[in-house]
Amino acid sequence: MVKHVEPDKILVKMPSLRAVKSFVAAAKYQNFTRAAEALCVTQAAISRQIRELEAHLGVELFKRAGRAVELTEAGTIFYDAAYLSFVNIAQAAQRIQSTDSNKRVLTICCSPAFSALWLSRRLPDFFADNPDIDINVVTTNNFLQMEPGIYPDVFINKVTDPREGYSSLPLFYDLIYPVCTPHYLQENPEISEMEGLRDAVLLNLSPYGRAQIAEHVDWSVWLALHDIQIDDRPKNGNHMLNANDYNMLIQMVQNHQGVSLGWHHLVAPLVEQGVLIKPVEEHAIFKEKMHYLTYADEKENNEEFCRFRAWLLDMMDDPLISVA
Repeated sequence: MVKHVEPDKILVKMPSLRAVKSFVAAAKYQNFTRAAEALCVTQAAISRQIRELEAHLGVELFKRAGRAVELTEAGTIFYDAAYLSFVNIAQAAQRIQSTDSNKRVLTICCSPAFSALWLSRRLPDFFADNPDIDINVVTTNNFLQMEPGIYPDVFINKVTDPREGYSSLPLFYDLIYPVCTPHYLQENPEISEMEGLRDAVLLNLSPYGRAQIAEHVDWSVWLALHDIQIDDRPKNGNHMLNANDYNMLIQMVQNHQGVSLGWHHLVAPLVEQGVLIKPVEEHAIFKEKMHYLTYADEKENNEEFCRFRAWLLDMMDDPLISVA
């Protein structure tokens, strides 16, 4: 006698995954047309799937205003749950695919500046010696509030107290000095003196949106360490630009638009190549502002992590800032 299986209440009540996928895309891009482009379907298909989902749930998920859409309160609740579920599914699928292809994968989280100015320059050497390891890089300035579903194997940042399930190794400390181009110094020779530097076009890294544990260092802090007050700048003198994007500041420096503070671990290659120079000899060392390699405890004896750690520590062997 065949035994009948009772209907699974959770699966029976589940809305169509295709409809949920359309909803997540529309919520992410706040536009049905862009959602359709992202999923390679028609806008009509997106609209139909969302109407079916709203009918299934019995609530409106979007406030429609022309072509733009905004989530309702119910839509926000459903999006948070749906997006996290899709992230988990995608990551599980990626792990399965990576295992099946015999490729080792390591996910690294660091700041956009570290990724662009340090990691991108050196990763080709790592890949040359480790062709069997794939690297995923996730960048953020907010290490304390990661996007749901993101669980990096490795963090490289200034968070001194590792999160649960992670351990940390100190890598290096901060050495900070002004940098500009040779052309800018030639056009503004007065910046070779500290007072002239204070009055130059200063490109300043602001703390906005930069969730770091360590105290922020900007031009006012750096100059004060050398008994120069930024408030003494001429009232009608050169401008100061503030931005929380360090990559933008360094690009502006290379375009001869001013002077920025240079974090040694990020700008040293540019200085060695002569692309940037130090207009003054003064610098500031912050041995208490440590950068750490933070890794998942479960990866401690993992082969790909051990190889990456050995490579990273070798790359960090700089006598000016290394903790070794």
